[in-house]
Parts: sequence; structure tokens; C-alpha cells
Amino acid sequence: MRASLIRPSVLLALLFAPFVSSAEIKIGAVVSATGPASFLGEPQRQTVEMYVKRINDAGGIRGEKLKLVMYDDGGDANASRTYASRLVEEDKVSAVLGGSGTGNSLAMMPVFESAEIPYISFSGGVQIIDPVRKWTFKPPHTDLMACQKIFEHMKKKAITRIAVIAGQGGFAKSMVTQCKVSAGQYGITIAAEESYGPRDSDMTPQLSRIKSVNGIQAIVNPDIGQSPAIVSRNFKQLGFTIPLYLSHAAATQGFLQLAGPAAEGVLLPAPLLLVVDDLDDSDKQKSLLKDYKTTFEKATGKSVDAFGGYAYDGLTLLVDAMKRAGSFDPAKVRTAIESTKNFPATVGTISMSSTDHLGIDLSSFRMLTVKSGKWVTAP
Repeated sequence: MRASLIRPSVLLALLFAPFVSSAEIKIGAVVSATGPASFLGEPQRQTVEMYVKRINDAGGIRGEKLKLVMYDDGGDANASRTYASRLVEEDKVSAVLGGSGTGNSLAMMPVFESAEIPYISFSGGVQIIDPVRKWTFKPPHTDLMACQKIFEHMKKKAITRIAVIAGQGGFAKSMVTQCKVSAGQYGITIAAEESYGPRDSDMTPQLSRIKSVNGIQAIVNPDIGQSPAIVSRNFKQLGFTIPLYLSHAAATQGFLQLAGPAAEGVLLPAPLLLVVDDLDDSDKQKSLLKDYKTTFEKATGKSVDAFGGYAYDGLTLLVDAMKRAGSFDPAKVRTAIESTKNFPATVGTISMSSTDHLGIDLSSFRMLTVKSGKWVTAP
């Protein structure tokens, strides 16, 4: 029998229920709070610190306070692995959160698998949970899901011939691969493919080559960081009249600021967090999303984005598992995470199993666009 859905208000009450104790339990976190991926990692750092404090102020978990040990890898996967080893060997943590980028998560994952410590990633790459690894989980939608959601939208618009332009980072390469694998299932042909380097500040030559290819009906730019904003600006400068699709990694306030007017009309899949104010009051996710959005924006003075939401989901998923396990033993916590059912999160409702360490489906994704500088649901 499926467990009944936990109401967000009840979940928050359970997560932050007061206890009294002076004991501590160590959890680790590695994020890219500085460097080229800081737009991902900084809201994650802020979210984890904010909610760990909130949990501890309410008395902790089962009477024990959380001791957060957090490192900033600066977006460097080698640093991620170094910090992963430190968390295991020196800090002796019971569980780990983080990995702002796919490459960072993949670098750390073997360390935690070998040490048999539960690890909840904040990254999008499907390789993190496919194939399923015993100790690794993640809330964020995968790059494969992003391709599928984009292609669903294209199919409705009768788009069958597209171009792809992407960078050389771990996430970009992974999503390009996933889009190639899944395009045929939607009757879509990738007729042109271009790439750019990590330091490129002008993609006009690549986009011009795409423009010269006959019959291109849309362009997909699966990437993170500043590159989607650059592509969007060059796309507008070249006078394209076809749709430009981005990945869910561009679903940030930073992208809107960097792209400026060029962001108007771009399309991408994203969680509902970005359009929470437009949701009907009857939507079962709205109260949770609104609570996180209000809390984050009041504390930081910044607009909420999906990446901070991934951190909220990872932390609350771990806390919920620790409570249900009745223990902080890594093996028992791992089993509790894997048995999560109908857990409300910013990404949707999570239900995991021994064969599914993601726990969400494509219905939890929405296609968004930009109108008057704001995210709105796409037609």
C-alpha cells in the first residue's frame, strides 16, 4: 500500500519539532560557493546553513543537534574529491550533501560509496543515479529528463529538425549525450552540432554556422554558468526567429540578469519553484514552495532559484530519513532514504526504491519561458 501524502505543513512541523539535548551529529557538505559555478553553489550554501540553524534552533533531530562541516570546492572537481576524502577520514561525518556540478558529484561519489556513507547530490547529471549505486541519491531532475521535457514541447510544436550548441563541461557533455540518445524517440533529428570553450565570450561564429544550415527549426543549448546568457545574446544579435531552448541549469536569476532583454522568449524546463506565485492555491506543492521562497528571500535579499531548492530538498530528505531510521547509523539512514515515499519537495513528490534513487518523474517538470524579465509558464 502506498503511503499517504505528507502535507507540507505537517512535514515542516515534523522536521523542526523541538527536542532538548546537547549531543551533535556531523553531516558534511561540499558546494561551489565561489568560482565559475558560484551561481549554483552560493544559494545552496545559504540554504543548507539557514535550515541547519533552523533545525538546531528547534532542538535538532531526535534530541541531537546537527554539526555542519561544509567546504567550498570553487567549482574544481579535484578539490571536490579532496574534500570528500577529508569529510570521511578526518571529519568522520555520518552523511554528505552537495556537489553543485555534475563533475563535482561524480568526483566525490566513489569516495562515499567506498566509505559506505549516504550521499545526496545537488547535481543534474543522470550518471549520478543511473546505474543505481547503493549509497548515492539525488533530488534534482536529470539532464535526460530535461531533454525529454524539451522534446515533448517540440513535438507539440511540430519541431523535428534542430541544432545543438554546448560547452565542454561535465553537465553540458552529459546532456548532449542524453539528448542524442532520446531525440529519435520524439521524431527529432539533430542536424547540426557546435561547441565552445570554457573561456569563450562570443558564440557568434558557431551560431552563424547553425544559421547557414537549411531547415533548422530550433536550437538547444544544454549548459550551465554564463554561457547560456552569452548564447542567448548572440542568438538575438543574429536575428534568429526560431525557438531557443536552454537546460534547467539556466533557471536562475543570474541568467536573467546576464542575458537581459535577450532572455525574452527563451524556453526551458524547470521546477515549479520559479513560478510559485502563479500557482493556484489548491496546488499541493504551493505551501511548501512558498515557505521556502519566503524564507530564502527574506534571509538573503536575493531571488529564489531552483538550485537553492535542490539543497533544501537534499537536507530535508536526509533529516526525514534520520528521523524515520530512529538512528544516525549510516546504513540505517541509507535504508530510510531508499524507502522514502511521497515526500514533498521543491522538485515534486519524491518516492524512492532500491531501483530508483531519484524518485521523481517527468510530470514534476514544467516548461517555462521569460516574459517581461520574469519566469512564466510556457504556452
